[in-house]
Amino acid sequence: MIIIPKELGYYMPAEWEKHSAVWLAWPYGDITFPNILSEIEDTYCEIIKKIEVSEKIKLIILSEFEKERISKLFINYGINIKNITFYIKPDYADVWVRDYAPITLFNKKNDKLAFVKWNYNAYGKGDDPFFADLLKDDKVFNDILDKSKYEVFKPEIILEGGAVESNGKGTIMTTEQCLLNPNRNPDLDRSRTEIYLKAYLGAENIIWLKDGLTNDHTDGHIDEIARFVNSNTIVCAYENNKKDENYNILKENYNRFKKATNEKGKKFKLVKLPMPHMNYKNGEKAPVSYANFYIGNSVILMSVFNDPNDKKAMKIIQSLFKKHKVIGIDCSQLIIGGGAIHCLTMQDYI
Repeated sequence: MIIIPKELGYYMPAEWEKHSAVWLAWPYGDITFPNILSEIEDTYCEIIKKIEVSEKIKLIILSEFEKERISKLFINYGINIKNITFYIKPDYADVWVRDYAPITLFNKKNDKLAFVKWNYNAYGKGDDPFFADLLKDDKVFNDILDKSKYEVFKPEIILEGGAVESNGKGTIMTTEQCLLNPNRNPDLDRSRTEIYLKAYLGAENIIWLKDGLTNDHTDGHIDEIARFVNSNTIVCAYENNKKDENYNILKENYNRFKKATNEKGKKFKLVKLPMPHMNYKNGEKAPVSYANFYIGNSVILMSVFNDPNDKKAMKIIQSLFKKHKVIGIDCSQLIIGGGAIHCLTMQDYI
């Protein structure tokens, strides 16, 4: 018999609900971050130092040797080692833990917690030699979940954490480009995909945007284009330059939001976020956005890019999170690997 989490009272909480910890995976090797690994480690230290003041860090690493090396690095940065729990995983491939970690569920009937573990197929690109190694990240959390005292639900379909966003009240938003992409679940159409989102994330209401950012290898993750900042307010990445490649994409998504309603049938308050602009060394447009922020217990870590719009975007987010301190983290190096702060974090409520 298939057990449906929603029928038991489970739902996907909002990110601003209190966490106990945050998951990260330590960067290594030159595939994701060629020739800049030292700089990326510095960025990780900065991120961890800002987060550890209000929540614990659960850090995936390769080996005992790395544990000793990284611990010394943390001490040099003034990071309290007591706030770090290391998980040695010799076979993890990449750092984007948001996309292969389980999603925590809350239970509104009895306050229990549970996990939903989706399948992960390297963004549907496992046949590409560059992405093939990422396939093993599907199993990184298996033994952790096996040892957990909490129930684990396994829908057996492909879904990355960065592809869904919850307001904690029953509304989930996502994109057609990602969840309906034939490289994820070719046998699932929109209606069948919604069945899974409702059954396993407790959704009552689903908002479908069309596409994500240009050159986003995730095929349009929602966390690069729109985020809930409270149950009825959405910040939306918006491009004002009509000649920009993202102009029509983001305008279409904004227009869809204007027509959308929440789980109670009420309209959302929409707040536009300006766009940063950055190109890779080969001249290709980088998929950068200010929407890729992490909501901690006391801080908001924002991805910034040495762009004129950095301060404007941070001011907007600060106005929406008055009880949090908004901190900008330079992600112009991280984006070379294909993501930013929200992509490399996953909140843990356990």
